[in-house]
Amino acid sequence: MTGLACTRGGRRLFGGFDLTLGAGGCAEVHGANGSGKSTLLRIAAGLFSDYSGEVEAAPCHYLGHRNGVSALLSPLENLRPYERLGTGSAWEALARVGLQDEWENPSGQLSQGQQRRVGLARLLLGDKPLWLLDEPLTALDTDGRRLVRELVESHCGGGGVVLCATHQTLGCSATEVHLEP
Repeated sequence: MTGLACTRGGRRLFGGFDLTLGAGGCAEVHGANGSGKSTLLRIAAGLFSDYSGEVEAAPCHYLGHRNGVSALLSPLENLRPYERLGTGSAWEALARVGLQDEWENPSGQLSQGQQRRVGLARLLLGDKPLWLLDEPLTALDTDGRRLVRELVESHCGGGGVVLCATHQTLGCSATEVHLEP
C-alpha cells in the first residue's frame, strides 16, 4: 500500500498511509473507533474502491466484524463450501478451533465466541497467502485469543501474511501501525 488515503462522508479517515509486508509479515493496525481500520482492510480485500493511492495485495481471506456464519446452518454446513477452495477439510478445521463437538448444532445456538471460531476455521480452508482480520479477538475467551495467536504465528511461519485491525494486541511478533487522519 502506497500513499493510501480515504475520505468518507466528507471526513478524512486517513492519508499518506504506506505499508509493505513480505512473506511471514504481520501488522496490527491500531486507531480510534471510526479511524478507518475496517475500511483499510476492505480496501486491501478489494471490497471498497473509494480511495486514492496504490494497493497491491495477494489473494486473501477476509474475516470482518461479522463472522459470516449462517445461524441456521451447523458449523460443518457453514464450512463445507470453503472446502472446495482446495486445501484442508471442514472436520479438521473445526477440530483445530475446538468445535469438533459442536459440528451438527445450528450455529445460531452457539455462543458469540464459538461463532467467531467458526469464522476463524474458514481461514484454514483454502490456501490464501494474505489474511485480513478485522477485530479477530472479539468475543473470544483466553483460550480463543491464544488460538488466534497460534493460527497467525503458524500462517506467518509458513510464509503467509497477516494484516489485522484491532484494539487488542494479538500477542505475537507484529509490526504496530497507527492510522492518522
